[in-house]
Amino acid sequence: MQILVLGKGKTGSLVAEIAAQRGHTVRALDINENEHASALTSATLADVDAVIDFTAPEAAVENITAVLSAGSRIVVGTTGWYAHLDELKALAHKTNGGLLYGTNFSIGVQKLFRLTAELARIEGYTFSIDETHHVTKLDAPSGTALTLKQIVQSVQPGVDVPVEAHRIADAKGEHIVKAVSEVDELEIRHNAFSRRGFAIGAVRAAEWLNGKQGAWEFREIFDQL
Repeated sequence: MQILVLGKGKTGSLVAEIAAQRGHTVRALDINENEHASALTSATLADVDAVIDFTAPEAAVENITAVLSAGSRIVVGTTGWYAHLDELKALAHKTNGGLLYGTNFSIGVQKLFRLTAELARIEGYTFSIDETHHVTKLDAPSGTALTLKQIVQSVQPGVDVPVEAHRIADAKGEHIVKAVSEVDELEIRHNAFSRRGFAIGAVRAAEWLNGKQGAWEFREIFDQL
């Protein structure tokens, strides 16, 4: 596959490295090389099988719009842009492009999502979420923490689920879901040792998206990888 990675930060650079290790031809662009999605034209995307975005929320919206408008495919690991999700999903269907997005591409975190849904089915408990990331992470709470909150509230509509966010040094990412009753406490925890799990998931997502048309959330398809 020909893969174009948007973002040369720590995660984007690792995505490019892993894609190359998996036998793909890879090109990476930083924000200066793709200001306002200027590098994402129909001509430049003609030979690209999938774009992978790890940039910033504002840039991601422009990048997704440009890629889908060209009828191409994009995997989006950036979070914080979901206010535009409905319109971009509609654009994917209109142009026969492909959009695959997710708040977290780690397979371990996908299992955390499913365990949280199971935990949320118990009654008589109050729930809370605690997350820790590196100081340069732009959104707080994290998209993963907000997904965990949404999962609990989808099982127990209206329940309050406070989220506490911490930004510490170069923390790779920790998420804790707590359920507390009068008699005990349950806790589910995922702690990333490195960004490699996220990067591998994103590359595998691009491999899955190759040749497909439509829009999907990673939670819907990760079992197919």
